[in-house]
Amino acid sequence: MLRHRPHLLWLLVPFVLFLVALPWVNRVRPVVLGLPFLSLWLLGATVLTPVAVALAWRGDQRLRRREGAE
Repeated sequence: MLRHRPHLLWLLVPFVLFLVALPWVNRVRPVVLGLPFLSLWLLGATVLTPVAVALAWRGDQRLRRREGAE
């Protein structure tokens, strides 16, 4: 399935940011912009999740247009 729809790999970004990398960023220090590093990481992951989903959706739309034209 991923061979035909590689844009779906963008959906792994939230999984990696929230679950896989979390044990390594689970720190109170350093403090960045007045926030503990973990809070900043979670904020960044929350902002990047809709971007990753939008990129996967955009790839799906392009694939549909390409398949419809053939």
